[in-house]
Amino acid sequence: MNKTFILSSFAIAGVLTSMYILGDAIKNRNQADETITVTGLGTKKFTSDLISWSGNFTKSNYDLKSAYKELLSDKEEIHKYLLSKGIKSDEIIFSAVDISKNYNYNTDTNGNSYAVFSGYLLTQSISIESKEVEKIENISRNITEIINLGVEFTSSPPQYFYTKLSDVKHEMIATATQDAKERAEKIASNAGAKLGKLKKANMGVIQITAPNSNEDFHYGGAFNTSSKEKEASITMKLEYKIR
Repeated sequence: MNKTFILSSFAIAGVLTSMYILGDAIKNRNQADETITVTGLGTKKFTSDLISWSGNFTKSNYDLKSAYKELLSDKEEIHKYLLSKGIKSDEIIFSAVDISKNYNYNTDTNGNSYAVFSGYLLTQSISIESKEVEKIENISRNITEIINLGVEFTSSPPQYFYTKLSDVKHEMIATATQDAKERAEKIASNAGAKLGKLKKANMGVIQITAPNSNEDFHYGGAFNTSSKEKEASITMKLEYKIR
């Protein structure tokens, strides 16, 4: 579902619902439960301040001990390289070594297939989480420097996060609440009524996407990790008494 369409739908639905409820309330001014319901929107753009990057390297050999020794040599090369780029040692995490057996599959003269052991494949992954976003970005983009060391290395795209998301959320809630109140006041004023006390408030789920993108919103909330620049939004549905 396109996020622009959803935002428009929220706004239209909020206005139409409010007008309907207000119209009904004006017809029944003596009732005690006259209300107006509106939906407000709060948005915020921000830049990620935490990056997570990972990759893996492999080594194969018919002899398991030889394969492990070669993989250990690659690990030391990678560690040395990352330290030379200013990465702190405690930010570098190596996983346990994964060991698997490789086989070649052939067919004999009778058409029967059989497997022939072709060696061990050892794989180890590395991950880095750091607040030095640009530094890790540059390393992930220049991964050929590690490959040129003779290491069979595969890099994954970086993931981006924001450590002050709770502050952003509080700011958006305040904005969405104010937006909803202003909508309610305008609708009530146009109908010759005034807002009373706030009766009910419901908060929507936070949606985090890349700015100016066509990413979908989700009913359970969207959380983009592929973009360093992000845009968050949230809705507040308020129900007021009218008089």
